[in-house]
Amino acid sequence: MLTLEQAKTIADATIAEGKRLGLAPLAVSVLDRGGNLLVFQRQEDAGILRFDITFAKAWGSLGMGFGSRELAKRAGNAPAFFNALAAASGGRIAPSPGGVLIADQRGKVVGAVGVSGDIGDMDEKCALAGITAAGLKSRG
Repeated sequence: MLTLEQAKTIADATIAEGKRLGLAPLAVSVLDRGGNLLVFQRQEDAGILRFDITFAKAWGSLGMGFGSRELAKRAGNAPAFFNALAAASGGRIAPSPGGVLIADQRGKVVGAVGVSGDIGDMDEKCALAGITAAGLKSRG
């Protein structure tokens, strides 16, 4: 189970990593394994769509069972399937790096984090730093 304290740590460490790297303002959503929002944080100047993007990166990762980097790759290879997936999910899926599954020490998925604000590769890097700071593992 992903605790609220772990989710707060993930969000805090994600934002801190973005600041350390000098990235554009970030936003981060942390969801439990059922897709429920535990924590959302955004830096003051993060864009107004960032909540929706972070949630979609995390929720899509949970729904598909792998990170949004893989989702982006698959969307590029099968755009018709991605369009159907986007419709079926009510648009709650974002095929861009920055959505990462969170696993416990045994490797069981306990939630997901979604980060948005900079380029996808950097969003993902910050998500991974947040997960590590909470003493958890990333998957997919």
